[in-house]
Amino acid sequence: MTRVAAIDCGTNSIRLLVADADPATGVIKDLDRRMIIVRLGQDVDRTGRLAPEALERTFAACREYAAVIGELGAERVRFVATSASRDASNREDFVRGVVDILGVEPEVITGAQEAEFSFTGATKELTGRDDLAKPYLVVDIGGGSTEFVVGDDTVIAARSVDIGCVRMTERHLVRDGRVVDPPTPGAVAAIKADIGAALDLAQETVPLKQARTLVGLAGSVTTVAAIALGLREYDSAAIHHSRIPVGRVREITGQLLSATHEERAGIPVLHPGRVDVIGAGALVLLEIMERTGAEEVVVSEHDILDGIAWSIAARG
Repeated sequence: MTRVAAIDCGTNSIRLLVADADPATGVIKDLDRRMIIVRLGQDVDRTGRLAPEALERTFAACREYAAVIGELGAERVRFVATSASRDASNREDFVRGVVDILGVEPEVITGAQEAEFSFTGATKELTGRDDLAKPYLVVDIGGGSTEFVVGDDTVIAARSVDIGCVRMTERHLVRDGRVVDPPTPGAVAAIKADIGAALDLAQETVPLKQARTLVGLAGSVTTVAAIALGLREYDSAAIHHSRIPVGRVREITGQLLSATHEERAGIPVLHPGRVDVIGAGALVLLEIMERTGAEEVVVSEHDILDGIAWSIAARG
């Protein structure tokens, strides 16, 4: 076993996994897994820059994670940064801050690398299951981008496109600095048009409809699953590998898009940092299921974080 620390810094959240991983057996044992909503991608789509307050929220989370990593004695750390920091003109400010706090440089990975990590993390433990046919389509719905990966034991094709719960919310649901509640039919139609165009792009590279099993990752998907399962509090064990029918996803998406901020905030399993963006995130998932003809989504709590952890352990 190798003790590793994987950090995934996305547009909406920054997450940490400290785990003991054994590449020879395919066993990974969580020691600490946590997430903080930092909204690093705040206004990046509009300004092209990381906001000072977003950077400070992210650095505060990094200081917390540095303490956890030190306490648990991880031998190696890898910090992966995704969509928001790829797009920002002042990303060097972000890099310097992370190095000062954690002592490692954030790797601003490509969409293809992000997709590969997500696929590995999501499917490594599905091998050998007779009830889930290959090839898999792994869909990682983030804040700023969504990764599509088709593969069986390895990646066949992957594509990252610029649709995500934060980007779609800020682009279509914010007026005068506030989220419109509930969104107008015109705003929902505009989001659907963006998602449709992005799916057209993804389909140029990734054979979306050839997949036999849809595997969904990240907070928008796991939150929809938690609502579908009727959970009163978030339960990773119950959510992991749950199978949510497309009809239930359609129903929940409609409810979220017709709800006010207060009504969404009253959903017990909904993280406060997702209240304003979950409607757009659920809509991304639904449109993917409609396009691919998927009858259900297999929800995975293991994702890019686990893929990053495996990549560290594999270095030997």
